Amino acid sequence: MYVMRAIETTGYNIYFNDEGYSTLHQLLLPEKYSKIFIIADTNTSNLCLPNLLARLATNVEIEIIEIEAGEINKTIETCTQVWHALTELGADRKSIIINLGGGMVTDLGGFVASTFKRGIDFINIPTSLLAMVDASVGGKTGVDLAALKNQIGIIANPVAIVTDINFLETLPPAEMRSGLAEMLKHGLIADKKYWQNFTDLSNLTTDDLLTLIHWSVQIKNNIVSQDPYEQNTRKLLNFGHTLGHAIESFFLEDKSKTTLLHGEAIAIGMILEANISLQKGFLKQDEYNEIKQVIMSVFGKANFSRYDIESVMKLLVHDKKNTFGAVQFVLLESIGKAIFDQRVENNLIIKAFEDYLD
Repeated sequence: MYVMRAIETTGYNIYFNDEGYSTLHQLLLPEKYSKIFIIADTNTSNLCLPNLLARLATNVEIEIIEIEAGEINKTIETCTQVWHALTELGADRKSIIINLGGGMVTDLGGFVASTFKRGIDFINIPTSLLAMVDASVGGKTGVDLAALKNQIGIIANPVAIVTDINFLETLPPAEMRSGLAEMLKHGLIADKKYWQNFTDLSNLTTDDLLTLIHWSVQIKNNIVSQDPYEQNTRKLLNFGHTLGHAIESFFLEDKSKTTLLHGEAIAIGMILEANISLQKGFLKQDEYNEIKQVIMSVFGKANFSRYDIESVMKLLVHDKKNTFGAVQFVLLESIGKAIFDQRVENNLIIKAFEDYLD
């Protein structure tokens, strides 16, 4: 079996499986922390919390704060409820928060911790594939503003991240697929060899998945460590997200449509932005065909029409990566190599949508 050694980042470590729990035992000492608060959503409270509590060897008092599951609840209103709960349960500056959940919980819980009493310690224990390979890593915390993704937040590092692969057994297939999108992205922007592992997913074993999760975190960590505050190189991680976030917001706002999971929206965004890369002469036709085929084989085609394109385009103006009013894209020069801060004309975006819908 692949040995998942701890990954060192700037300021904290990412631990895997048993090593993570022994690290928690060393960290959560009464002389260090006055109280432990575990933030879980309604799903992870039921499916993951019992396993965590059974392995959490500590004499520090533990309180559980449960929030409603789902991206729709990743709001400042939920934060306010958690801040009130922390206050009522006697949290002080020596308290620590453990965020047990997917990206919604680690994003929101990290933001709650880093703003409560001007900042208390927190640990992320990601329970979804998406959170394990992306959302919990890199220090980004925050919440949505209405349907606009991650508009409010700060970069704040946890004390540690503990990744227990066994939590993946609790995930429905759609959530597993959602996490694959960010893994595919890591290969496309930075590591062709890594991408090639996904060209035939039918032969993927559990051990393969463990290796790929660890590898994916290393790719993201290598990028983040060069540019923690997203001034340059870290922008590469936004591939697929400029259009993907706008699509995700559109599906969140439109009550007639089934809400897309984050990874499902990013998968569409990656196909569209790969097509724009092709149109601008960066990406070769055969590489674009490969990208589209592999992503489509995992995610299929989303249910939206030409009439929806205009609504998605309007949401682009709110993208966090915009500077001086211009929408900024990450585009591919080849599989495994990307460039950032690329301006894209609207007609290229529309053509990319038309190619996707054909």
